[in-house]
Amino acid sequence: MTNYKFFRLFLIMSVFLVSSTMVQAIVPVTKHKRVLINDKSFLEKYQDSLMLYKMKYESGSQNQGENDVQKAEPKYYQLFAPMTFYYGIAHDAFDLNVTKSLANGSLSAALLNVYLKRPDLVVYSQSQLEAASAGASAVNEETKADVNDPIIELTHEAPTEADPDPVDVVVNKPNFWTFKCDSYLQFLQNYVSGNWYKGGESNYSMLSSVTLEANYDNKRKWKWDNKLELKLGFQTSRSDTVNKFKANEDLIRLTSKVGLEATKKWYYTLQFIGTTQFSRGLKANDRRTYSDFLSPLNLSLSLGMDYKVEWLNKALTGTINLSPLAVNYRYVDRTIFINNTNVSWFPTRHGLKDGKHSKLDLGSQFTVDVTWKIADNIKWKSRMYGFTSFKRVEYEWENTFSFSFNKYISSNIFIYPRFDDDRIRDDHHGYWMFKEYCSIGFNYSF
Repeated sequence: MTNYKFFRLFLIMSVFLVSSTMVQAIVPVTKHKRVLINDKSFLEKYQDSLMLYKMKYESGSQNQGENDVQKAEPKYYQLFAPMTFYYGIAHDAFDLNVTKSLANGSLSAALLNVYLKRPDLVVYSQSQLEAASAGASAVNEETKADVNDPIIELTHEAPTEADPDPVDVVVNKPNFWTFKCDSYLQFLQNYVSGNWYKGGESNYSMLSSVTLEANYDNKRKWKWDNKLELKLGFQTSRSDTVNKFKANEDLIRLTSKVGLEATKKWYYTLQFIGTTQFSRGLKANDRRTYSDFLSPLNLSLSLGMDYKVEWLNKALTGTINLSPLAVNYRYVDRTIFINNTNVSWFPTRHGLKDGKHSKLDLGSQFTVDVTWKIADNIKWKSRMYGFTSFKRVEYEWENTFSFSFNKYISSNIFIYPRFDDDRIRDDHHGYWMFKEYCSIGFNYSF
């Protein structure tokens, strides 16, 4: 009995000493002295045990999806979590009635060893963990609330997006039309005194020109090109006492052609050309009229191929039209031009027979219309036209050289040879005719 009392007294004193040590470990320590452990075997055993538990933990999660060790002993995480003082470790160490498993005993012994020898490593206490876990449980309980609760339905209502502001959507249809205008107004003045040693006379002239283009191209198969050329010029001279003004340039010409793409450069083309003039055609000191509006009127309709010219790095552009089948119609409105069989001064009657107002020819035709930009301020426009009915030949070649001094001032040189064997042959030039002029003035293009 005496031995039992002595053993009981010894046990109470041991519990008191261990509890004092535990209280010191729970209290936060701000400053600690560095404790040196010279027992290498202890450190090696502790390190080996941690590595062993770590390997078991990882190998179990890889092989079985969930660690068997973790299932059996969920306390193993205590070794790898931040060091915490668990109350049950000291309680179990001094409880004689507790039956411990091998793993549980090793874990408790390892933690108790740390509590006793390295209290400076203990960061948290069990009460702090329980407080944190209570807060997490409250959050989990809140999230597990009944989803059918009307309050929950109101608070968890799906957000609604604001209606977008109305936007006006404008869809522009492709525009296959292109428009172009080229115009100029030029003057020429020449004064010669009456006693000039070489002779000559003073004269004034004016020339205006407008070229309008409207072209359609759907970038697939079809294109439709339209060009309207208007030219009108007047001159006056002192030697002409009959006519105060005479037209030195007079042209109305419409060219229209519809093309269906055959290859990249060639088009099957139907082409129409209509030509007449604005005013009467006169000669110096002569009251007679040689031509007039709709006298003549030349209409041409041809079927052939059109070639798109893009040469010299696209500096030379335009079209070449070859028409093996062409119809040429000429109409003369003024009666005086068709009833002058016995009038010797009337030279041609525009190729019409006596008393006829019109004439129809079948044949072939070609047209070349190109522009060559020789330099930034020098441009050459050329137009060649030829028609033959295999009985007569009509050919003309218009050349305009433009020299631009700036955006609004330019100078033109115009050279125009023409061949027509339907006219009366001239003793000096034969069937050839020529026109040439040089002018300077204003120009405007867009």
